[in-house]
Amino acid sequence: MTTLLRVDASIRVDGSVSRALADSAEAAWRAEHPDGVVVRRDLGKHPVPAGVWQTLITDRFGWEAPGDAEFADLAAANAVAEEILTEFKAADAVLLAVPLYNYGIAQHVKGWMDVLLTDQGLQRGGDVAGRPLILTLARGGGYGPGTPREGWDHATPYLERIFGEVFQMDVHKAEAELTLAPVTPGMEELIEAAKESEKAALDHAGRHGTQVARRLTGAAA
Repeated sequence: MTTLLRVDASIRVDGSVSRALADSAEAAWRAEHPDGVVVRRDLGKHPVPAGVWQTLITDRFGWEAPGDAEFADLAAANAVAEEILTEFKAADAVLLAVPLYNYGIAQHVKGWMDVLLTDQGLQRGGDVAGRPLILTLARGGGYGPGTPREGWDHATPYLERIFGEVFQMDVHKAEAELTLAPVTPGMEELIEAAKESEKAALDHAGRHGTQVARRLTGAAA
């Protein structure tokens, strides 16, 4: 029996494309591995408390914490970090659903990742190296080659660098673009392209879920 850690980051629930893609990946994973365990962390609903990382780093380097710091209780910060790190390192696979906000990752995603990066084992790539990670990504506009916003997606390269290169995980991506077309004036002509992008991403997410489950259970691909 294996464990899938699912981490959602969208501040939306209904209508969230990144969550829908993660649903597709999870459903495919469950279909191949019905006895598997899914552990959930919802950063969109329950962000890491403010100041956890600051407290941890201040203590590590022996700096003096400001007396009016938002989160200066070291024991509490360590407890939060231990929970985050334990569930991440215990997972056989990770499913991370991330929307693009303001051309990057939202502060609540960065806060969670900052806690992961306090762990020296993860930093050396030894604790989770080789483990599969599925990224389900949603972008409101178009950021591909030749588009006006090419190069403005600062989230995906960062996520790939941290999880793929620092943590040395096996990263799989399912990406949907133009997700804001149906609700944004001036993007009406892109609605069909948005639907096609989401449909393809849902298919990719499902295939990634199947592939990861079969790899973990030793089933034929």
